Amino acid sequence: MQVALDSAVAAHGLDEVPVGACLIDENGEMIASGFNRTITDSDPTAHAEILVLRQGAAKIGNYRLTGTTLYTTVEPCVMCAGALVNARVKRLVFGATDERFGAVETLFRLCDNEALNHRIEITSGVLADECSDLMRDFFRSRRS
Repeated sequence: MQVALDSAVAAHGLDEVPVGACLIDENGEMIASGFNRTITDSDPTAHAEILVLRQGAAKIGNYRLTGTTLYTTVEPCVMCAGALVNARVKRLVFGATDERFGAVETLFRLCDNEALNHRIEITSGVLADECSDLMRDFFRSRRS
């Protein structure tokens, strides 16, 4: 989670919404890491989780990322949660909940929904205070 948090700090330095993510294989090796680049890339899909899934799939040569764990600083949105399920990620670990857009636990339960053919193991609240503080500081600075 520290790698994801460090990535989020890097995003903040570029005036991107400070969300960071990393993807780890079943052996504990990092496959990919990144941060939000929606503003930099002029791409509404350039969320940290999506970018990391793209990097990971390209690196292993398969769109199915079975056995992997994705760490992210903020609870994924609907788009990212859906992508995690489609990629067959085994486990998701996130820091802060997202009261406005969270699609894993807060608003929806996309990642472990029994109606879907793949469910993800979820661990939430890891370094939650640090992740929340980073987001709060970012949006506070933009309002002042």
